[in-house]
Amino acid sequence: MEIKGAGGSQGGIGRFFLGLIMLIGGGYLFLNSIHVTNSFGLGYSLYSFGGFRLTSGFVLIPFIIGIGMIFFNSANYLGWFLAIGSLIMLGFGVITSLHFTMQRMTLFELITILVLFIGGLGLFLSSLRNLAR
Repeated sequence: MEIKGAGGSQGGIGRFFLGLIMLIGGGYLFLNSIHVTNSFGLGYSLYSFGGFRLTSGFVLIPFIIGIGMIFFNSANYLGWFLAIGSLIMLGFGVITSLHFTMQRMTLFELITILVLFIGGLGLFLSSLRNLAR
């Protein structure tokens, strides 16, 4: 019986786990260095049609009308369309108002993060292929 490495290949279990640990560590450090802020509010402009700005407060108007229509008659498709469409527009508005920025770091820290992440990815993927001997 022949012992296989990671993924049934001859790549090696040591390379697999070392690459996996480096990949997870580099990914954690990279994602930990990103700051997420938002500018969402009821006066925030979600969408613009021509010269008319649609704010997030305006999106609540069809939502309120849709909820009223649903409570009056739950089989009313227009009410469901207004309520669900407004929730979808609010969700997109919140997501599009997010801003991602990297925290201030030295070049050494950035290079360390990239070497861990990309090097770990390379080791991890190389452990899954058969090595030519």
